[in-house]
Amino acid sequence: MAVPILKQGPFLIASIQAALTDTDVIRLQDDVIEQVGRFRSRGIVVDVTALDVMDSFVSRSLRGIAHMTRLRGALTVIVGIQPEVAFAMVQLGLNFEDVHTALDLEEGLAFLQGFGAGMGAEGESGGG
Repeated sequence: MAVPILKQGPFLIASIQAALTDTDVIRLQDDVIEQVGRFRSRGIVVDVTALDVMDSFVSRSLRGIAHMTRLRGALTVIVGIQPEVAFAMVQLGLNFEDVHTALDLEEGLAFLQGFGAGMGAEGESGGG
């Protein structure tokens, strides 16, 4: 099942609606990277609210999306990690240490808007 990716101003919103197969995750990576270039997006929100399980492949793939989009000049925020998923990820040693996360879509968009307003000459903000 393809993940819908919506354009909201300078941002993209990818809303995962159901559990993903490995093929779906790879397609999501490809689609996000392609659309970042096409729309010259400054930020991406990946909403995982609908996921009640996040295995190591999905976790690594989401980190990969964040790293690839950063190299393309866009910041990624993962939003909507359920409490049970967060607990399981910690127990399994999975983390998003180097990836921005937020509670929900609203906070994720607010973070990206604040980040864009605070960007310096090198494209980095002071916080993070």
